[in-house]
Amino acid sequence: MPPKYSAMTSLDSHNFNGKRALIRVDFNVPLNDKQEVTDNTRMVAALPTIKHVLSNGGSVVLMSHLGRPKNGPEPKFSLKNLITPLSALIGQSVSFVNDCIGNQAEKASGELRAGEVLLLENLRFYKEETQGDNGFAEKLSKHGDIYINDAFGTAHRAHTSTAIIAQYFNEKCFGRLLSAEVENAQRVLDSSEAPFTAIIGGAKVSGKIEVITNLLDKIDHLIIGGGMAYTFIKAQGGSIGNSLVEEDYLETALEILRTAKAKNVSIHLPEDSVIADSFSNDAGTKIVDSGSIESGWMGLDVGEKALAEYAAVLEKSKTILWNGPVGVFEFSNFANGTRSLGNSIALATKNGAFSLVGGGDSVAAAKKFGIADNISYISTGGGALLEFLEGKTLPGVAAIQG
Repeated sequence: MPPKYSAMTSLDSHNFNGKRALIRVDFNVPLNDKQEVTDNTRMVAALPTIKHVLSNGGSVVLMSHLGRPKNGPEPKFSLKNLITPLSALIGQSVSFVNDCIGNQAEKASGELRAGEVLLLENLRFYKEETQGDNGFAEKLSKHGDIYINDAFGTAHRAHTSTAIIAQYFNEKCFGRLLSAEVENAQRVLDSSEAPFTAIIGGAKVSGKIEVITNLLDKIDHLIIGGGMAYTFIKAQGGSIGNSLVEEDYLETALEILRTAKAKNVSIHLPEDSVIADSFSNDAGTKIVDSGSIESGWMGLDVGEKALAEYAAVLEKSKTILWNGPVGVFEFSNFANGTRSLGNSIALATKNGAFSLVGGGDSVAAAKKFGIADNISYISTGGGALLEFLEGKTLPGVAAIQG
């Protein structure tokens, strides 16, 4: 079992006056062909930590990765592309140095004065970043007096800047974002109010087995949606036509159903499906029972009967976890299920339930359908949240507590 993260070291326990805070942020943001940021959500999420340090007399050195550069520096992955939007968000000029280690970078961070912000170049321009390299960690550590990890999205990786570097600091703590992420995920796992409903969707059972298994001891209802639902339906003898299925996981699906029954967890598979004769927004469609899909047709969304059942379950829920869509919501003609599910979650939240939405597709859907502001907490970490929910220790979190 992973350690409990209740005794977290917070920003508020540190004095930043006259000190440099080296902050690992997650600025792995999308850029268009003109190298312009198209979604600044992750940058905005880092602002509370940055502004706390600045307002308390400290200076800030920011480090992050961006993309997956293969062989050293690549202009399209340079963090210099973030200088202008970041300066606008913080409300002051941000300095930039075109390296993250070495004499030039150390000189830039060493000359910082209170209230100033420096952005280092992409950490992944060095292969040592993903290798958990001690020498690289020591070089990075020269940029600050206090280390702050505020990158929940990479907290599940034992990378140099998220896990290894912490050992070189006497003072280290969590940023506002990472603290909030862990506290809200912990609330769902350990302090949930019943009835607790988990909605696990997406394409494949294989990627969600450990999450489901870990949750079965905690939840009252499990709604299984998306492509993975058809593996469960076929496992029970249903006809799923050309719907997505993982043949190697049919027995696993049955085992999950048996375990859930033994633990008094109600499983909700879609009673009916919107099926299509091709994987296309313009495909021919009809609605049938999910276990009666003929050859040549595939389930791409849930039907009205399923949505009515989901809504009834969610209406009575006090804790809700949503990870994964229940249909191909990227196609407008197959978005109704995910949209309606999101609206049901928002309504339950309005009526007092605590809701946590995590995972890239679920978060994207919540934003697309305008319900993000009606959810208790939107997680910024996809893989990190999944591993946390699986009960695993996150290296980036454990390193601060070590």
